[in-house]
Amino acid sequence: MLISELRLVAQRLDTALQDRTMQILLQDPLYRDLPNPIQGPEDMAIIKRRHIPMRFLRTKDDGMSALRVMRAPDPKRPFYLEQIAQYVLIYGQPGLENTWQGIAVDFAYCMHWRTLFGFTLCRALCANSAGKTTIVQWFALVMAHPGLYREAVAAYAAANPTQPFVAQFGANLEIWQVHVPDNQVWNFTNNDVICVLIHNRIPLDWVDHAYTYGVVYLEQQFHQPTMSLDVF
Repeated sequence: MLISELRLVAQRLDTALQDRTMQILLQDPLYRDLPNPIQGPEDMAIIKRRHIPMRFLRTKDDGMSALRVMRAPDPKRPFYLEQIAQYVLIYGQPGLENTWQGIAVDFAYCMHWRTLFGFTLCRALCANSAGKTTIVQWFALVMAHPGLYREAVAAYAAANPTQPFVAQFGANLEIWQVHVPDNQVWNFTNNDVICVLIHNRIPLDWVDHAYTYGVVYLEQQFHQPTMSLDVF
């Protein structure tokens, strides 16, 4: 089990940081088919099951055994950050190639909260589609551009004096997701992102708060290491 754990750690490290033992574990066919010691939340070395609120768990019963597993984040509650953070740490395999790009996690599995907020904001605004990755890239680019959204809102207010921009707040938000046909996704630009943000009356502070997410997302898109140590 210790060898399996060490191999999992080695997989999360950039090759420049791997020592000789880690390289042997990754390259030698003898260690290629080691069983994964992590079968569920209760096996995590950092995230123990007792640390996961019971409201996030469900029982998977196959008639022979019962296993407590995490529910997938509810798409109707996109800003339930605590549940999403737990789910990412357990099932997202931080440090490996995965779909949770933009979330900064260090080697101790500490998560940068602002990057998680930016991730949830994009998740709430972008509908699932074949071109979602391209659309999210444009959202990340706008978030990583300081002041761009504020300037756009100011320009909108000047052009529409009778319909001022009023950001929505409160426990219940009304959000219209982006739906772009697959054959038109390449026409999507940062101007479309700004239109979506304004149409949804997203507060200026939210986009400012997601700045770190935009930077980390773009960095991970163009560089392989996914353990983000420099933002902590």
